[in-house]
Amino acid sequence: MKKQLSMGIGALVLAAALAGCGGSSGTSTSSSAPPAASSSAASSPAAAADMKTASSSAGQIVVDSKGMSLYFFTKDVKDSGTSACTGACLEAWPVFTTTATTPTVDGVTGTVGTIATPDGKKQVTLNGMPLYYYAKDKAAGDVTGQGVGGVWYLVSPSGEMVKGAAASGY
Repeated sequence: MKKQLSMGIGALVLAAALAGCGGSSGTSTSSSAPPAASSSAASSPAAAADMKTASSSAGQIVVDSKGMSLYFFTKDVKDSGTSACTGACLEAWPVFTTTATTPTVDGVTGTVGTIATPDGKKQVTLNGMPLYYYAKDKAAGDVTGQGVGGVWYLVSPSGEMVKGAAASGY
């Protein structure tokens, strides 16, 4: 009984800390990760899509419902059902997740799906490739992950890698 109570209190403290660090009601498990996409608002007619498009210095790109840029990792294998980004990689490149069975889109024409993460979450894919955030992108419109290490690229609405250079934002 004491152990359950301690775990419950610990979970509340962690939730409060994450809410304070994130500045939003997102469900991120890491204070450096943008909030995960959620389908809970999908029942509202004015609900935002999990993914949408935005104009950026690199052209039209795919972003989450809050305008945060999404990226592909060239070391991922298309349609493999797994992510090649593990361990420390995930600290810098948090996965883009959803709770929806089918993520909703606005303007995205590529094939949207999900794969299971090692911790049981649903990582969103576009054309069979997993999607990620860049931890150093702090605000909507940031595209600072473009071209990092020659292996991280923004995503076009059709689900292709955007190979052009990007400046500081949209």
